[in-house]
Amino acid sequence: MRVFVTGASGWIGSAVVPELIGAGHQVVGLARSEASAAALDAAGAEVHRGSLDDLDGLRSAADASDGVVHLAFKHDIAFSGDFQGAADADRAAIEAFGGALVGSDRPFVIASGTMGLAPGRVATERDGLSSGGEVPFEGAGARQANAQLTLSLASRGVRSSVVRLPPTVHGDGDNGFIASLVGVARDKGFSGYAGDGSNRWPAVARFDAARLFRLALEQAPAGSALHAVADEGVPIRDVAEVIGRGLDLPVAAVPVEDADDHFGWLGGVLGLDGPASSALTRELLGWQPTRPGLLEDLGKGHYFDRPSA
Repeated sequence: MRVFVTGASGWIGSAVVPELIGAGHQVVGLARSEASAAALDAAGAEVHRGSLDDLDGLRSAADASDGVVHLAFKHDIAFSGDFQGAADADRAAIEAFGGALVGSDRPFVIASGTMGLAPGRVATERDGLSSGGEVPFEGAGARQANAQLTLSLASRGVRSSVVRLPPTVHGDGDNGFIASLVGVARDKGFSGYAGDGSNRWPAVARFDAARLFRLALEQAPAGSALHAVADEGVPIRDVAEVIGRGLDLPVAAVPVEDADDHFGWLGGVLGLDGPASSALTRELLGWQPTRPGLLEDLGKGHYFDRPSA
């Protein structure tokens, strides 16, 4: 297939592109900078210059492709306080792709998230699906609403699917949540966790996630919600303990009321409990994670051998 990929030079995309090429697909990657274009060219992908805001360009790229994998999200503005603006841009891109693919039965795969799907219990692929009511398109519900919009395209002749990623997609080079937590531990002089640290985060290795995106593109039935989850739920206290050993620092609890001051922007999410299962995904597509789990990966030391994000 000729596959158009947004976010192709990002953390997930830079693993998805070689996964697709290795399986015999031709990849066209969206690049908004010279550096991104150079990275895609070096990876063996064709370059499509543009951005998520160039909706006409997105439509034309989708028209010329056999399938679309949409990974890009404006994380820069989301983390600076404008999550709604990032979600609005994401929705506009999804609508543009949907308009180009309607009636074609071509695959359209997007990235979404597992957190917040089922507070208080293990989330499954059946959670977060529309059941008569609309998810409010605001705040944390905005990205879930975008996922529902994508899945709704199945009724309009698009083989759409959503791959929900856990908050931690780990590996050498990760500059996300775990790298930031390592940085906080260095700065504060101890490895901390919020409250009693029993809250759980699901996790997956980057290359395992990339393989699931390929399988979704190739095989997922229209309207599939998939979970790229290897570790169902790792207690954050266990993460803090591995970080403490890796940095030779003490490990200690941080009162929940002090989490924002201690962890900064991480404080609002570090205490969330969001375990998730991928049993239905594994059964449907035969996906099996093969890379080390989060704690084993942390123990390898690469998060501690470089400056944190």
